[in-house]
Amino acid sequence: MNKKLIRFIVSKYLRFDPSQPFISITAALAFIGVGLGVFVLIVAMAIMNGFDKEFEKKLFTMNYPITLYSKHGYEISSDFVAELQKNNPEFKFSPFLRASAIAKKNENMEGVVVFGVDIAAEKQINDVVAGALGKDGLGGFEALIGKKLKDDFDLIKGDKLTIIFAEGEPQGIGISPMMKRFSVNKSFSSGLLAYDKGYVYVNAKDLARALGRSEDLYDGVHIYSKEPLKEIKLLQSRLPDEYALVGWWQQNGNFFAALALEKRALFVVLMLIILVASLNIVSSLLMTVMSRRKEIALLLSLGADRSEIRAIFFRLGTIIGGGGIIVGILLSAVALVLLSNFDIISLPADVYGSTKLPLELSIVDFCLITLGSLAIVFLSSYYPAKKASEVDALTVLRNE
Repeated sequence: MNKKLIRFIVSKYLRFDPSQPFISITAALAFIGVGLGVFVLIVAMAIMNGFDKEFEKKLFTMNYPITLYSKHGYEISSDFVAELQKNNPEFKFSPFLRASAIAKKNENMEGVVVFGVDIAAEKQINDVVAGALGKDGLGGFEALIGKKLKDDFDLIKGDKLTIIFAEGEPQGIGISPMMKRFSVNKSFSSGLLAYDKGYVYVNAKDLARALGRSEDLYDGVHIYSKEPLKEIKLLQSRLPDEYALVGWWQQNGNFFAALALEKRALFVVLMLIILVASLNIVSSLLMTVMSRRKEIALLLSLGADRSEIRAIFFRLGTIIGGGGIIVGILLSAVALVLLSNFDIISLPADVYGSTKLPLELSIVDFCLITLGSLAIVFLSSYYPAKKASEVDALTVLRNE
């Protein structure tokens, strides 16, 4: 195969032809289209991954890596928790009581979930609670509430919040709801509205007293692990059969399944931009083949091999599409650097927890985008190259 001939012909066909400007314009549009498609796809995937990781981090903090509970609904004793900690020093444990309730201040009411926790243990596994309390703890019948709930109720330091529990106590011939007033001095902000509005933390002993329960019994245990996906099976093997473990990814499986589906759909839709742009490569090369039939016939009659003709047009298409891919990657790199370092796009902090646009481009996504784009470009270049190699030199020279 004569590589010098191939390079010479390719460089000749890449130049602007004043006699047939439409072919060059179509090739330029194909180059721009592929570049923009790759650029948009990379930036979109980086933003999607960024939001996924941001939500995952917040859900990981507020939902806890692993939760232990009794399969039969029995309460868990403090002695069992102490034994767990002794036998599994690589994990961190925070026992809790949980109660559904209604928070009330004046005429304002809101459904909440009240967690009774050991503050010292909770701080070790919950960065949000630890950040809100600092070195302090919670006083007697003092509640730590979310910032959204505090703002909605217009609470100031020292105000009282009435908690009406779903559990009731029998009185006479009926059941009256159990109520308790808690003082509010501090609030937390998790970055997710649902938690900032619906979670309330109090001392476990205070909640046990308010519900009339034993102070040495808990509803479950929150467990911190650096690698919960791997270590949940190890920990489960060390537990008696009446206890079960639930990972945070299992509690939020539908949410992350929806995010994954959205990401795949977005990838396919944006990849169609590159596919549409590649059609311009096909049309540009076919028009080049039609306009250069006489030259192709002369090359064949002078001894050029059909594989060389095929290589000329295949290389022509890959240069146009490949150049677009490279430009798209460079543009996306510049865009990601600018978006990461400058507040070009500002997000509402009360919704997303940060004004900065989260960005994270995974190596897998980048490789899929690059390989997918290259595959589309190669396929788009193959058919015109094949048609060029099938030109009948004798028929063309006789008629033209």
